Amino acid sequence: MNDLLVMKFGGTSMGSAERIRVAAQICAEQRALRPVVAVVSAMSKITDLLLDALRKAEAGDETGLDLNLQQLRERHWECCAQLLDGERREAALAGIEALISDFRRITHGIRMLGERPPRSVDEAISIGERLSALTIAAYLNASGTRAKDVNAAQIVVTDSVFGNASPLMDETRKRAESILRPMLRDGVLPVITGFNGATTDGRPTTLGRGGSDFSASIVASALDASELWIWTDVDGIMTADPRFVADARVLDEVSYAEAAELAYNGAKVLHPRTLAPLVERQIPVWSKNSFCIQAPGTKIVPKVKATPGARAVTSMSKVALVSIEPASAATSGTRLMARSLDALASINAEVLAFTSSSYRQSFCFLVRSEELERVIESLEAALALELTHGYVKPIQVDEKVGLLAIVGEGMRGTPGLAGRIFNAISREDINIIAIAQGSSELTISIVVNRDGLDRAIQAVHAECNLGSKR
Repeated sequence: MNDLLVMKFGGTSMGSAERIRVAAQICAEQRALRPVVAVVSAMSKITDLLLDALRKAEAGDETGLDLNLQQLRERHWECCAQLLDGERREAALAGIEALISDFRRITHGIRMLGERPPRSVDEAISIGERLSALTIAAYLNASGTRAKDVNAAQIVVTDSVFGNASPLMDETRKRAESILRPMLRDGVLPVITGFNGATTDGRPTTLGRGGSDFSASIVASALDASELWIWTDVDGIMTADPRFVADARVLDEVSYAEAAELAYNGAKVLHPRTLAPLVERQIPVWSKNSFCIQAPGTKIVPKVKATPGARAVTSMSKVALVSIEPASAATSGTRLMARSLDALASINAEVLAFTSSSYRQSFCFLVRSEELERVIESLEAALALELTHGYVKPIQVDEKVGLLAIVGEGMRGTPGLAGRIFNAISREDINIIAIAQGSSELTISIVVNRDGLDRAIQAVHAECNLGSKR
């Protein structure tokens, strides 16, 4: 079964009955040609609805919780009514009610506790993907393509970092072989929930927001798929966000490394960890648009023949710059860095950029805004002694910043490129707060004031001539 295709459909591609019909059509067409596995996200906005319901349960807001549950039910019932009829509709509706009942059970426990245990949150918010998988599998069966919805908690084995788990690939491969391979041999198309998994002892976990991409790559790697297609609502990976840059264009091909850097630094096409499971097995990935099926998309491959210079520019606005400075040169900055990074690693926080000075050994790093509270708590706990006795100055946080990242394997050894980029930004009267560049020269990360971020993107895109196909 060397021609296996894994396809992932994002929230917008599953966002309505019409979009589910399109996704099912794509699945059926490809299934007629070769074995297919589908991985699906929750319908667009459903995960946010579930999280809001959990917050209301924690706060004891029963009225708000009931309204959210009613909205959840109505959206999926309406979708089923448009896709199915007769006994198939009744069976699907019964399945939806069972899943909503599971969610209500969890919210009842949270309301009684007055808090949201991470394990319970992970079990609860995976309901969105389970509802999607049930719905599209029912529609595929009704349309003549044999399909079976599969909870990824049966397949994807992870560590116990609730909310941002990592896969245990050896165990996952065993599960995939024993559960999914027989379905494929029998001509069944498995529809697997994205985003979730479970520990070896069965405790539900999730892979972080947007983790359905990651789920798909885990499954593709576990089954040695020939390729992975990721269906979104854009034509592929672009040289910049078209909302900010009018002449942004789709890249025909990018390398694993370039795609990973773009995703890590804010490009919305892929989850940042998507490509890691695919590298060892050299599985190519296509980023495609389910709203424009005829668009060729972007192919992600191990290596591309890079044109000298940058390939794309991306950005993140919801970030915070955290600065730590020893109170005197007698305090070892190296030890402070090590302990600070250990503190970040203990909560699986992502460091988007890191830079340090030499003599005073002060340093700063960029994290996502959504992780800031946990980051500060972890740092203050790790450095409690130094902060209490004044060996380290109070931790400084700047939330009025944005990250600009210029990516391209072709930047290696390109003389003067960094200087041109900095000059382009300075011509727009934008202050550069911090700069980080890895030893690979694959990415230049620049922290600027948030109110100048859009202009900085436009300036760099123009300076690097990214709007013209080279």
